[in-house]
Amino acid sequence: MLRFSRRTANLNRWTEAKVDTAHPERGPLLIISGEKDHTVPWALSNAAYRRQRRNPGITEIIEMKDRGHALTIDHGWRDVADTALTFVRRFV
Repeated sequence: MLRFSRRTANLNRWTEAKVDTAHPERGPLLIISGEKDHTVPWALSNAAYRRQRRNPGITEIIEMKDRGHALTIDHGWRDVADTALTFVRRFV
């Protein structure tokens, strides 16, 4: 029997562990993408954004210049943290 974890839930269209992209009570969502991210490239981040923006909740996407996949542990992590914090402060 093949088992799927939550990490691979989005790869199995028949899983019960799906994200409810239309849930009206979802909070604001910020998707942060690295310009040089080859693990999760802009096309995948943007596809997630397009899917989530149909939700009545606020959905935004930002691409961090000269950044790869390790946004929060590489150089410039403070810029990523400041970007996220600025977004969060708009709603509290």
